[in-house]
Amino acid sequence: MGLFRTKPLLQFLCEPADKDIIAPPVPAKAYLPDWFRKLSAVDETKLAKNDTGLTVKRCMPFLDAMTTGWIIPLAATVRMEIRENGAVMEAGWDFDRTMVSNHGMHQVKGNPWGNRPPRKFHNYWTIVTPPGWSCLFINPMNRPNGIFEIISGVVDTDTYRSPIHFPFFATGPDGLHVIEKGSPIVQVIPFRRDVAEVETEIRAETKAEAEDRVRVLRNTMAKTGWYRTEARAKR
Repeated sequence: MGLFRTKPLLQFLCEPADKDIIAPPVPAKAYLPDWFRKLSAVDETKLAKNDTGLTVKRCMPFLDAMTTGWIIPLAATVRMEIRENGAVMEAGWDFDRTMVSNHGMHQVKGNPWGNRPPRKFHNYWTIVTPPGWSCLFINPMNRPNGIFEIISGVVDTDTYRSPIHFPFFATGPDGLHVIEKGSPIVQVIPFRRDVAEVETEIRAETKAEAEDRVRVLRNTMAKTGWYRTEARAKR
């Protein structure tokens, strides 16, 4: 089968004993938050001469960000107690594997999260990408949870074939927070490294480029869904 494969293969591997026990990765498009699913595409109460009433549900850049890549969910339920505005955080879980551990405060001295100590969610999925492919790990886009924030990172998953854990800061209010098994922890976006290595040019636009910019803007404003149906179709 491998000889006839036409698409790059992304693999999520776990230990046999963990199969069907820990929460599995899912495509990001299958993990849309409830508030977004319930949102109407058009708010009719806002319809006016200068307002289309369109909601963010019709915004393709917003939706594309949420549906790109994969979501790695929390393997098992974690209880997180936050105190002193995040300066103290303790975690517990009823599971036979470590779910949260600590990083040293000295590793992030002067960071914008203040005196919140860095922690780390443990992940038990090994991600394997084809040669030349890496993965970007980020906080699930447009899904703030009000409890923690993942620290972004890039890993060459074509050569580093071992589980990658996810550093985070506890950002929630003081109190006990329960993060259920299957909750989205991190968004994984695979990418080809050679595509990222592009030449750069910084200059003023030409007349033709200015005309094209205006055309795109006017079409976007004049026709609902133009970006979705026509601009994207040229990719």
